[in-house]
Amino acid sequence: MDAAVTAWLLSQLGRDTDPVDLAARYTRLGTARAVAIEVVRGRLADLLASPGSVSVSGVVSVNFSANIAAYERQLLELLSGEPPAPDDPAVPDDEDSSGFGLIRLVERPRR
Repeated sequence: MDAAVTAWLLSQLGRDTDPVDLAARYTRLGTARAVAIEVVRGRLADLLASPGSVSVSGVVSVNFSANIAAYERQLLELLSGEPPAPDDPAVPDDEDSSGFGLIRLVERPRR
C-alpha cells in the first residue's frame, strides 16, 4: 500500500483510523475501495446494532439516525465508484467514463 492509497483511505475514513489495520485489510482485500467499503459497512453495522436513540428525561438525549444516514450515503457513493481511488483500474482511452453511450436508432421497414 503506497502513500497515495493511505492518504485516500484516511480522507475517506477519518484521520483517527488505524493505518496498520488499513494496511492489513488492503493486503487481504487488494484494493483501497474494498477496504473503505468494508470499514464503512462495519461502522454502519455497529451503529445499527446499538439503540438508535437514547434519552434520559431532563438530562440528555442522543439520536444516531443522522449518522446512520451519513454512513449509508457514503457506502452508496463508494459502491458507485465515487470518489475515484488511486488504485482503481484505469478507463481505456476509447471508452467514455461518464457511463453514457450512443445508440443509433434505425427505422424498421413497414410491412
